[in-house]
Order: sequence, then structure tokens, then C-alpha cells
Amino acid sequence: MTQDNPSSRFQANGLATLIGSLPVTDHREALALIFEHTPQVPLWPQLPSNPKEGMLSQFSEGMPGIVEEAGRTYFDIQTETFAEEMLAYFEQYLAALEDPSLLPDSPFAVSRDRAQGLFSLQEAVAVNSSASGAAAGKAVAAVKGQMTGPFTLLTGLHDREGRAAYYEPTIREMVVKGLSLKAAWQVRFLAVSQAPVILFIDEPALAGLGSSAFLSVSLDELGQELNEIIGAAQAAGGLVGIHVCANTDWEFLLSTSLDIVSFDAYGFFDKLVACKDALYAFLERGGIIAWGIVPTSEKEYIEQETAESLLVRWEAQAAQLVGSVNGEGSWDYTALLRQTLITPSCGTGSLPLAHAKKVLALTRDLSRLLRDKYL
Repeated sequence: MTQDNPSSRFQANGLATLIGSLPVTDHREALALIFEHTPQVPLWPQLPSNPKEGMLSQFSEGMPGIVEEAGRTYFDIQTETFAEEMLAYFEQYLAALEDPSLLPDSPFAVSRDRAQGLFSLQEAVAVNSSASGAAAGKAVAAVKGQMTGPFTLLTGLHDREGRAAYYEPTIREMVVKGLSLKAAWQVRFLAVSQAPVILFIDEPALAGLGSSAFLSVSLDELGQELNEIIGAAQAAGGLVGIHVCANTDWEFLLSTSLDIVSFDAYGFFDKLVACKDALYAFLERGGIIAWGIVPTSEKEYIEQETAESLLVRWEAQAAQLVGSVNGEGSWDYTALLRQTLITPSCGTGSLPLAHAKKVLALTRDLSRLLRDKYL
């Protein structure tokens, strides 16, 4: 990245941020919670209570052949108009690729109807780069967005016969190229505050890599598709992370060009640290770990944890990465924290509100404890 790119100025430094969803029905209430708990890296809220904000419908908007009816989203390439619509779509893709100023009025922009939270956050940070964080004396260090990843969208989207879109070449190419420009549009859209922009690609389906359902998936091809989307967002000025809320092929993900790896450290740290050489290489090139150490999967875990207990847990995990690397250089707790974001292990959209609020408070308070101790 060039030095005048706002995202090149971002330092993670153990700051707290969240993962997408919240269990409320009002975007203003959601943003108030976000700015109260993570004012330095606010994100836009996705509200699962709104069917238009589902992972499939939110980012398949504007794509030819995608049908929404009776609460179901599927693809159909057998219509009389599909070929003509697809041609027009790729013409718009090439035009916007050549001239990004066309993105706001293209099919690659996400509408307010599908992502009210995105527009609400953009308006909040546009007014003042400090936004609500000023009340706590904290300036915005970065603004965070998110989008559905190609593998999750393509394996979640099926035709009438149940065939996944991932195995339909026409739809697959359309989705990858469409998402690449949706990523570029979102980064540019959130850049109004002049703060660095972080974009997380949500890929829960990557937890299925290596399973019998996906034996035919080529990691080389999948890596090229992810890198195409990552590259488009980076070219627009963003830092790009991939969030997987379960176990996956971490060696594969760390080999892509992503800037941030976001994972469930509460439940799966042992899986990631098993790829220690790849993880060190990622850190050495400036990569950031979004350490999802605040539990979200089980209410009992949320109830039993405190910021202090999670600090002890983080230190025990970080200890497995502290020390010299192949006899050269070294990592200590401070160096690791400088390349760490503190997050919940996943979104809180499916939790009762009281538990979600505790997750947010734990994320904020753990970040403060770590920063006070090590920075």
C-alpha cells in the first residue's frame, strides 16, 4: 500500500471491535451500543431480525439470475432474459473497473434497503471522524465494514433442483466479480471520515473445507477468487480480513493476501496455533490477528467469564507465540498486541440482548486491560 493510503496508518494495538450482527431491531439502538463499547473501531450493524439483511440477500442484490420469493433466495439461469441481463452486468462491471466513480450508481452498490446500518454508520462518521467516540475522549482509529464471502454465498445459493451455485461456472464468475466491486464500493463508501477502513469478508462456509461435501473444491481456484476480492478492496484503500467462526484450513487462508485473520480464539486457538510457521510469516509481513477471545457460542461461557479471566486466557494463548522465530527475531506480548484486535468470537445476533451486551462489555474491558498492561 502507498503511504498516502489511510489504511496504511492503522495500528491495531489491541483495540476492540465487533463482528457484524446484533440482536436488536433498531439501527440507531445498535449504533449506540457499538459506539458505547467500541468507539475507536466502530462497525455497521447487521440485524438478523430484518430478512433483507440475511447473508445471501444482502450481497446478492443486483446480480442477474438471483430470485427472491416467499422468503427464499435461489438462482435461475434458464429465463429468456438471463443472457441479456448477464451481458449488461459484465459491461457495467468493466466500466466500473475502469472508472470507480461509476460504482455508486451501479449494481455493485448496496442499497439502504438492504444495509441501513451501513448508511447509518457512514453518516455518523461523515459528520465528525470522532463521532460518538468523542464523548469518551477516543478518536476513531478505523471504520469497519463487512460482507458475505464468495464461498459462503456460492455454497448457500442453490437452483430449484438444489444444485449449489459454486458448481455453476456462469453464476460463480458473476458472484466473484460482483463481490469484488461491492467490496471496492464499500471501502470507498466508508472512507468519508478519512479514517482507515477495515473490511471483513465473512466466510462461515469455509469451516466445511476438507469435508466430504467439498472434496471437489480446488484450493488454488478458491484462493484466486478470494484474492480477487481482497485485491479489489485493497486497491480501493482498505485493509481486508476474513472471518471464520469455526475451524478451517488456516494454512490456506494465511497464504492468501489478506491483512487480518479473524477467528474464534475461545474455541479454536489450538487449531490456528498448529500452523505456527504460517502464522509467524503472516505476522512478519504485518498481518493482524482479530483475536476472537470473547465467547458467543454458549450462554454459560458468557456468564462465567470476566475481563480478568479472559486476560489470563489471552496471555496463556499468546505465550504459545512468544519467543524467537527459527532463531531469528522475537515476539513478546507487547509486539503481539500491537498486531492484535480484540473481538467477540462471532456476531451476537442470535443471543438474548442481555448476553449480547455482556459480550460487548467484555470485549471493551478486555481491550482496556490488555492495552493498560502491555502498551
